[in-house]
Amino acid sequence: MRVVEYTPEMLDQWEGFVESSANGTIFHLQRFLNYHPPGRFRHRHLMFYEGKKLVALVPGVDWQDGKRRVYISHRGASYGGFVIPEGFGIKDAMEVVGTLLWWCKNKEYRELILTQTPQIYYSRPHNHIDFALMRNGATFVKRELTSVIELKSSIDENFAMFRSEARTATRKAMRNGVEVRLSDDFPEFYRILEKNLAMRHNVSPTHTLEELLLLRSFFPNRIMLWGAYYKGNLIAGVVIFITNPRALLAFYISHDERHQHLRPLNLLFYSVIKWGIENRFRYLDFGTYTLNMEPNFGLANFKEGFGALGYFRDTYRVVL
Repeated sequence: MRVVEYTPEMLDQWEGFVESSANGTIFHLQRFLNYHPPGRFRHRHLMFYEGKKLVALVPGVDWQDGKRRVYISHRGASYGGFVIPEGFGIKDAMEVVGTLLWWCKNKEYRELILTQTPQIYYSRPHNHIDFALMRNGATFVKRELTSVIELKSSIDENFAMFRSEARTATRKAMRNGVEVRLSDDFPEFYRILEKNLAMRHNVSPTHTLEELLLLRSFFPNRIMLWGAYYKGNLIAGVVIFITNPRALLAFYISHDERHQHLRPLNLLFYSVIKWGIENRFRYLDFGTYTLNMEPNFGLANFKEGFGALGYFRDTYRVVL
């Protein structure tokens, strides 16, 4: 097995492999990774070949942590790790992990840090890569929980999984005249989001408005804003990423505090779940409710109200 470092001439091969893979997502595409401004990261993406056949990808960056060089997959995305094809067996996993570790040592890295794609994004979930990493001495940096709703065959089935208070709040939003629709009003949503994050957590959104709009221009059919409106005004929204053919991700969620009593978020998620079912997705990923393995119980309770359960988003470290 050999490793080739990605160059722009390989774009079509990279993108095509991700789109046809068993676990690739929007976060593994070069179109996504390239939205970062020049100089933010030293990208070093890897392609693994058996002869002339491409068998795996790893998006990554060269990172300096004090005096240690670290290969990280990936600092600029929710997750990175190995992108693999259908039928990828345990022997394949052992070979590709071993090759990555050999490459890292040869390039004089001191550590490998890798966040694997959660199992819900796999066409058929398995832990071959996880086993191969741990067999080669990997330890967990952290095991965050991401909140996931399994999409059933009808909205009625999913609605029955809501807790009673979430069902009541959804019906209240309907009675109060809240309307949900796809929206292009990213600037107004971003204003609500920015205000809420500053007030609640004293932080800023991961993306600037300009970066979010740039990403949307790259993925006009895969990044969408669902808005909840009251008397014509946007009062809540959720930015949904179509991560791959199997799952949706709620990347940003926010509402105007002045209209919380109308329960717009409940109707928003009811509508997104309904749309996901109609478009044959399997899962809605609500995003994490842990930070460095500290659970936010209030956030967890809100998401569990819609029938969500926690799945691991694992980050591994191998000391070289």
